[in-house]
Amino acid sequence: MGEIRTMEPRALGKRVAAYARVSLETEKLSHSLWAQTRYYDKIISKMPGWRLAGIYADSFISGTETVHRSEFQRMLSDCENGRIDIVLCKSISRFARNTVDLLETVRYLKDLGVEVRFEKENINSLSGDGELMLSILASFAQEESRSISENVKWGIRKRFRQGSAEMRNKSVFGYRHDGEKYVVFEEEAEIVRLIFRSYIDGMPLRKITEMLDEMGAKTWRGFDFSHNPINYIVHNEIYIGNIIMQKFYVKDFITHVKVQNRGELPIYRVCGCHEPIIDEETFRAAQEESARRASSRQACRYTRKLVCGKCGKNYTRRSNNGKYACWHCRNCSNVKLKEDKLNELFGMSDEEFSDNILKTEVFEDGRLSVKFSDGRTEIWQYK
Repeated sequence: MGEIRTMEPRALGKRVAAYARVSLETEKLSHSLWAQTRYYDKIISKMPGWRLAGIYADSFISGTETVHRSEFQRMLSDCENGRIDIVLCKSISRFARNTVDLLETVRYLKDLGVEVRFEKENINSLSGDGELMLSILASFAQEESRSISENVKWGIRKRFRQGSAEMRNKSVFGYRHDGEKYVVFEEEAEIVRLIFRSYIDGMPLRKITEMLDEMGAKTWRGFDFSHNPINYIVHNEIYIGNIIMQKFYVKDFITHVKVQNRGELPIYRVCGCHEPIIDEETFRAAQEESARRASSRQACRYTRKLVCGKCGKNYTRRSNNGKYACWHCRNCSNVKLKEDKLNELFGMSDEEFSDNILKTEVFEDGRLSVKFSDGRTEIWQYK
């Protein structure tokens, strides 16, 4: 029998990737991102036993959340698919400023057998004290992010108080921004005036939408008009030359979720800062019409729209101190309908209901024959 020799597998070396990120869009920081990328390319190429698995670089993105970082997510995907053994990063703050995200990601990669090395802090995620050090230093990074966020907010609010703040949303239907102020774009301004006139005259939003669709009018994004853009226009003071600032604010510096300002922070109104498209009298009339519609919808959403299928009479509303409301036929003993259950069943806003539902016939067995404004009739089951 011939000699048997065991052939050891040839080492291919560690597959090493690098992650880099900058969060502000400036020429200096763009160069920094390029420099980081080149730096890691040289390091990995020169290290014996290492081979480059990829360089992942996110630009102009915050580090407080990982979900919106496309390159970061691509790196994680490659780790899951077994293409990376080691991830290099300049510092913890480049990887994540959110302590929870950092630890969850590092632990997840550790379970996959992927090592993460942070150069500035000299931390290796697979070492014995690596996670403890990460927890401590990531907390400092998160606090630094919070401090930066508060400083930025302070600067923005100071400019608000002075009446001079850079507008992030420079795209507004009816205007174009010239870099300093809003300038009337007459082609769209005519449509804005038409929307206000139609709304004040009592035309339902559905009819205004149909009218604009027949005209071929589009929003500034190029989409067809719907209820929301029209509602936005008739309630926006920008069309009388004013700008309201801090209507929304970022509540949490980690999630960056914006919430409506309902008195938690000051709201600043800058008047006469650009040419108006409509006058103040027209704007006030639109707000009065909006209040009238809201009041009418709240009190009479189902009035004259619920019809008894047994005797043909309209249903009426009965409430118990405003806490419990139901609709019933006063003329006969047909089934009673709870208002909260009706709201859940239709699943529409008051204005959508007013525009889309013409009549609903109620039968003794709980069936509802719903007639829509587009001519459709559907049978729904209440019980």
